[in-house]
Amino acid sequence: MENNKIHNIRHSLAHILAMAILKKFPEAKLGIGPVIENGFYYDFLLPEKLTDSDLAKLEKEMKKTIKNSIEFKKEIITKEEALKRVKDNPFKTELIKNFPKEEKISFYNSANFSDLCKGPHVKNSKEINIKAFKLTSLAGAYWQGDQDKEVLTRVYGIAFETEEELNKHLEMLKEAKERDHRKLGKELDLFTFSELVGAGLPLWTPQGSILRNNIDDYVWELRKEYDYQKVTIPHITKKELYEASGHWEKFSEELFRVKTREGNEYALKPMNCPHHTQIYNHLPRSYRDLPQRYAETTMVYRDEQSGELMGLSRVLSITQDDGHVFCREKQVSEEVFKIIDIIQKFYKVFNFNLEINLALHDPNNMSKYLGDKKIWQKTENDLRSLLKEKRLSFTEVIGEAAMYGPKIDFMAQDSLGRKWQVATIQLDRQMPERFKLTCTNEKSEEEPIVMIHAAITGSLERFTSILIEHLAGNFPLWLAPVQIKILTVSDKHIEFSQKLKEEFKEYDLRIALDDSSETLGNKIRKNIINKIPYTLVIGDQEMNSKELAIRVRGSKELLNITKDKFIKTILKDIKEKKLDLIK
Repeated sequence: MENNKIHNIRHSLAHILAMAILKKFPEAKLGIGPVIENGFYYDFLLPEKLTDSDLAKLEKEMKKTIKNSIEFKKEIITKEEALKRVKDNPFKTELIKNFPKEEKISFYNSANFSDLCKGPHVKNSKEINIKAFKLTSLAGAYWQGDQDKEVLTRVYGIAFETEEELNKHLEMLKEAKERDHRKLGKELDLFTFSELVGAGLPLWTPQGSILRNNIDDYVWELRKEYDYQKVTIPHITKKELYEASGHWEKFSEELFRVKTREGNEYALKPMNCPHHTQIYNHLPRSYRDLPQRYAETTMVYRDEQSGELMGLSRVLSITQDDGHVFCREKQVSEEVFKIIDIIQKFYKVFNFNLEINLALHDPNNMSKYLGDKKIWQKTENDLRSLLKEKRLSFTEVIGEAAMYGPKIDFMAQDSLGRKWQVATIQLDRQMPERFKLTCTNEKSEEEPIVMIHAAITGSLERFTSILIEHLAGNFPLWLAPVQIKILTVSDKHIEFSQKLKEEFKEYDLRIALDDSSETLGNKIRKNIINKIPYTLVIGDQEMNSKELAIRVRGSKELLNITKDKFIKTILKDIKEKKLDLIK
């Protein structure tokens, strides 16, 4: 958890940024300026467009203000007084009007600048290291995230206590830019977007499809060990299904809706769990039939705002590797532990460090959730106890539960130190009750059951984006769309290379041949850009040698090895899903 000092520095810099903006544009209207991870931002309605070149000028003005050792002083006033003070600012006025009538309003005053703010801030700007912050980017943002409201200019900044921390973070950002999955996805020809198809709807190329299918096949391989069964459901449903599950009430605005010629209303499915309840419920179930474990990789669809879409990270069509376990109360712990084992095995292969959050409901906002507090408390206590029994460290997070139950969220830390939410396990007693899911127990009585939701990658699109950036596109051999590429030196080496290619294909290896008339240097450069794991250059010497001279991705040294030994070694590496190539 970040300390108060850096939080106060970042919050104070947001105000100092607003001061610099008002100096440049006195008629600017201020929105909000919160602290975010590693920095801050502020939203403005401006009379002119800002450009990236303006950031350095604003930064210079901010440093000048900081050097003046301005103080931050809190002032408490009434709501009525606050509304008078911000009468020319529609954004601040809206915020204040939404406060309870009796609530006291706080402003922070600095030099000749005053801003609606709960704080806290530094006492004096001299606490801010002028060499330890930087304005980084501009973006457009709807006021309050509402696409029907004004688009404001958002200015982002990062800030740390020391210059060393800032430089380290800037290096990470530079590396992250090189690893950006949108950039690498294009270079490696993994996916594309089409204006005719629509934003947020990725199209996977043959190479990208190999990648995602191999990821999904591995998830299924792990699930299969625990007796999961594949199921298949349609992509649309009558609205009545989601009315029964509670999703229509809570998420109807996020649904894509379809009207039939007869006037019936359907929805493109935003989740799969209600469908899976109907598979469970289509037959009478005995306690001997349980657990029922269903798994399916399928797309769901959610109507996201266009400004929030980003590459594979945020899309309209989401591929979920969705699993649902229907079990008795006394089977919950064993089933949850099995899912945890699957998740740990899966992420270990990619060398991800996993942290765990226990996502709980917000007791002050029960309208977000289904069911009553007693059931919620029991379910949360159950998950808490299971994590302790498994001796797993976890952080409790209020307000992050699913609408029907608490969840265990797995956070993966990538090679740049960034954290991403990936897998999740959700314990649900609400949906079985709503759909009257039961089994006949040993006494021939109808016994209520429990439902466990689990996704291993979470979303194949989002996980793939994270994986591309984590590995910088250097996929392990078992995942690489092209595992081996043969390059010919000249036309007289083509026939030999074609035979060699066919020999490798007999072992179900993904191999390609570049027998074009381009120079060998150009072919090698292309292979480096395409991040091919193993490259075989075939010339006169190679045709007459008993060993292959193999270029290994990332290595300057050639690997000299017999063909049989090479094949045997890489087949073993593929089977074991090794992350590293042969040294």
